[in-house]
Amino acid sequence: MADNSEKPTIVIGLDSKNPSASVKLKPLLNGIEEEQIPVSTRSISVDDVVSRAYQAALSSRLDVGIAYDGNRYIVHYKNLPEKKPLFDFNIDDNVNLRILGANAARLVKGIPFKKLQ
Repeated sequence: MADNSEKPTIVIGLDSKNPSASVKLKPLLNGIEEEQIPVSTRSISVDDVVSRAYQAALSSRLDVGIAYDGNRYIVHYKNLPEKKPLFDFNIDDNVNLRILGANAARLVKGIPFKKLQ
């Protein structure tokens, strides 16, 4: 999960006040990895989690960004309005977090999304 701006990746926008990736992201990262899409992290100085996800999408060469705040996870696509993310869920279990990661990757691939449980 290196920050390699040359490689096309889904970008996870981390809060600049707490820029370390949380251990709880592992299922999300696994879901993205299962779909064989690369992911990177980037510290983004935006407090609002939806705006941070949007900024992550803008910085992603794959046009997809993710941000989280507590158990709230946002998946954004750069062609959507900033305040209208594709997914905005409160998730507190690993199964749905993995599915959300897979769905972010499926957005890149252009294939149907999995249903959250």
